[in-house]
Amino acid sequence: ETYGEDPYLNGVMGAALVRGFQGDTLRGRKSVIATLKHFASYGWTEGGHNGGTAHLGERELEEAIFPPFREAVGAGALSVMSSYNEIDGNPCTGSRYLLTDILKDRWQFKGFVVSDLYAIGGLREHGVAGSDYEAAVKAVNAGVDSDLGTNVYAEQLVAAVRKGDVAMETVDKAVRRILSLKFHMGLFDAPFVDDKRPAQLVASPEHIGLAREVARQSIVLLKNEDKLLPLKKDIRTLAVIGPNADNVYNMLGDYTAPQADGTVVTVLDGIRQKVSKETRVLYAKGCAVRDSSRTGFADAIEAARSADVVVMVVGGSSARDFSSEYEETGAAKVSANRVSDMESGEGYDRATLNLMGLQLELIQEIKKLGKPIILVLIKGRPLLLEGIIQEVDAIIDAWYPGMQGGNALADVLFGDYNPGGRLSISIPRSVGQLPVYYNPKRTGNRNKYLEEVGVPRYCFGYGLSYTSFEYSDMEVTLNETADDCIVNIRVKIVNTGQKSGDEVVQLYICDDVSSYTTPAKQLRAFERIHLEAGKSQIVTFTLNKKSMMLYMHDDEWVVEPGSFSLMIGSSSQDIRLQHKIYVTQKYCLK
Repeated sequence: ETYGEDPYLNGVMGAALVRGFQGDTLRGRKSVIATLKHFASYGWTEGGHNGGTAHLGERELEEAIFPPFREAVGAGALSVMSSYNEIDGNPCTGSRYLLTDILKDRWQFKGFVVSDLYAIGGLREHGVAGSDYEAAVKAVNAGVDSDLGTNVYAEQLVAAVRKGDVAMETVDKAVRRILSLKFHMGLFDAPFVDDKRPAQLVASPEHIGLAREVARQSIVLLKNEDKLLPLKKDIRTLAVIGPNADNVYNMLGDYTAPQADGTVVTVLDGIRQKVSKETRVLYAKGCAVRDSSRTGFADAIEAARSADVVVMVVGGSSARDFSSEYEETGAAKVSANRVSDMESGEGYDRATLNLMGLQLELIQEIKKLGKPIILVLIKGRPLLLEGIIQEVDAIIDAWYPGMQGGNALADVLFGDYNPGGRLSISIPRSVGQLPVYYNPKRTGNRNKYLEEVGVPRYCFGYGLSYTSFEYSDMEVTLNETADDCIVNIRVKIVNTGQKSGDEVVQLYICDDVSSYTTPAKQLRAFERIHLEAGKSQIVTFTLNKKSMMLYMHDDEWVVEPGSFSLMIGSSSQDIRLQHKIYVTQKYCLK
């Protein structure tokens, strides 16, 4: 449940989502309150287990976990959900340090804290409360304002106040935070929505176009051997194969509600609408995501044998089949009697990251035919591509592309859109690399294993294009004042290919020598630009002391005098230009 592995990027995206949900005002019936979740370190748990223990020190919390939340709170977020997990023996839902000292006092958060579902009663499972009464006292005194999904507060807080374990002032503050927002939203004046509005807005032409554009921009091209892509629309015969080729709900993420017929475009739908009338499109499912049946292999192999090019749509699924059983929290129960496609989403922790079921075997069987293979990945988590990369000629990573995903993928496959998406998370070579991310602390021997290199298969910020870009003429100026140090960076980007396309220009920074360990590179700015073939553009970035600060202790951030390396490139590993600056003064930031 994250936008990616980088704190800066997560902060930028989180702040943008908050502004999008909440708008300029909560009144007007067009806004909802954005809830940041889960606070904190929900994605750093041991073994990758949902709600497990997070092993983190103060510095990692301050430098890696807190910044995205802080940026989103600064953007006006008015709700924060407490996390199931614990940090250093302290469950987050009972942590006054997290919910009051950091969130409400230090960051001056004006909204309310809501527990994750059943998280207050869950303090008993952590062993820090012996009863619902003790759990309610601990949670409300920590700063949890709202009990989601249970009656722990309703049944216990009156007694807790009477006994003096909870101050009436504490309850008043919690109630005031919630009710004041309801007043600001106008819910007491007009509590009901217009039930005709959704039919007018959902799947309207404007929103369908937006869904298609969002999907197109998010698609990442990982491999394109011998420039197989884009395909020609008048290709004679095309085989579309795989469990995710024509599956509506596999295009969508977890917790998606039932969809009306015809509102979701699958990959097969998109391809059929894109190719010429003379093109034959052959479809075979081949296998399911997780099932072990080979009954569909023969049809898939025959379709591939008859085709000029094969598009294989595989991966994973968060699709709820609406007949599954679920935990009270909403997490799906894994059934031993029935194999669904779902292998990602809440309740579906995995010990491996390989393609499940017989998907890899199906790819290998079709590879024996000697036909060009384009692999389209639809999934909710990074999957291992070892053994697959060698079998296919091109790889498109679409994650969950949404209701217009089929049209967006067809746009990319046939060249009506030049892919420009970049990975916001590293793709590992093996589970032994985990956790793997582009910005580990410098330790000197991080990237070595006996069996393999330590760098990811595809790094943060990576993504190919149907064109090429050249970086040049990097200019940097540093202006130090008494209060701040301003760094202005200019770089020239030229589209040196034959097609128009997008480039994501990425700026990284390294504090060369510091009092505490820091990464070799950290993202500090990026810009996505569109350039016609042969055209150029000057891209500018401006950094300040916030971009170079180092956490010391007790919320003290400092820019230490010394050298900083600036790196500009097309990904975290594809650095094109570098420049050093020298800061002569010490700057503090509270």
